Amino acid sequence: MTEWTPDARELADLELLLSGAYAPLTGFLTSADANEVAAAGRLSDGTPWPDPITIALPDEIRPGDRVTLKDPEGAVVAVLTVEERDGHHAAGPVEALDAPSYGPFARLRRTPDEVRKDLPDGEVLAVTMRGPLDSTTLEDVAATADELEATILLMPLVFGEDGPALVRAALAASRKLAGSTVVAVPLAPREDTEIDLELREHVARNYGATEHYAGPAPVVIPGPPHRRGLVVFFTGLSGSGKSTIARGLRDTLLERGGRTVTYLDGDVVRQLLSAGLTFSREDRDLNIRRIGFVAAEVARHGGLAICAPIAPYDATREEVRAMVEEVGADFLLIHVATPLEECERRDRKGLYAKARAGVIPEFTGISDPYEEPDDAELVLDTTDMSVERSVSAVLNLLISGGWVR
Repeated sequence: MTEWTPDARELADLELLLSGAYAPLTGFLTSADANEVAAAGRLSDGTPWPDPITIALPDEIRPGDRVTLKDPEGAVVAVLTVEERDGHHAAGPVEALDAPSYGPFARLRRTPDEVRKDLPDGEVLAVTMRGPLDSTTLEDVAATADELEATILLMPLVFGEDGPALVRAALAASRKLAGSTVVAVPLAPREDTEIDLELREHVARNYGATEHYAGPAPVVIPGPPHRRGLVVFFTGLSGSGKSTIARGLRDTLLERGGRTVTYLDGDVVRQLLSAGLTFSREDRDLNIRRIGFVAAEVARHGGLAICAPIAPYDATREEVRAMVEEVGADFLLIHVATPLEECERRDRKGLYAKARAGVIPEFTGISDPYEEPDDAELVLDTTDMSVERSVSAVLNLLISGGWVR
């Protein structure tokens, strides 16, 4: 049976599918349902539903396959029976395997059935929270509940790193709202505020709510750029000069001071973090994901990570950008666009000669493609550009953006 680890949002959706919070859904939507939801806000059978619930799987997984879905720690969560493929997306029912393991406040990650059994008969006012409740909102919730003669159900929508803090805020609010109950729900936010609100209402009703109160949105103050985490990600062909520029940038930043700098060179990472990986597309993607993970962890804590792999595939570079932005850090893609002819002319390591002779298979630029990025924040061609000038160009970008003072 194939194994796959969904991304954070897909795992959150999976948990809600398995718990019954997404009822009547029992799995990831078919293309017909997803298209109807996107167009008209309902499933193909007419049932109202606000947002397509989908999962992306590798292309080699086909209809009829059963896929074991795991969390990032490797714990088995569920089995998806694939009934349909539509591009990258798969559809089909899911069934729980092992009981899910939760982190902080695990006792509050309860299913709708469990919560409904403990709620008293009568009206239930659910308050879905993406941010803390201030004193004015608390007074409004209390007054609304009193008018409805309703029990209060506080539902912190725990998704991402701020989940524990949001639960603490909900517990603090609960102490001021007599008889209230707190349940943590891993509902990822939707970009469209109207869709987000509708989905919150659906989930709240599945938890037993008869009335819904949407708590305030979180207030995000990211802070000045020079205090935020940053990943400077160089990409380019072998011999393009990316590692040389990256090392020069590292040295310049260390001389200037003011930021914690971590340098992740592609060759060094392969010797340590990615030892044993081949140069197949799958292993090269895995190597870049590992670099991205480490860089995101550095940036999560306010550090500045410099990465210099070849990273030939656009989709994998996008995954790294998403990893970094998910932890609240910034990502800059630097494309060292030195032409193949110049890179091959330099050929300091003799790699191109070996690739031309067939000694090295799947070599980027010769027997394997390099997908040039169209989303780079800076493009450099080092054919007639000194190392000092190249480093200055990158440094100026960091200074102008406020990441370096």
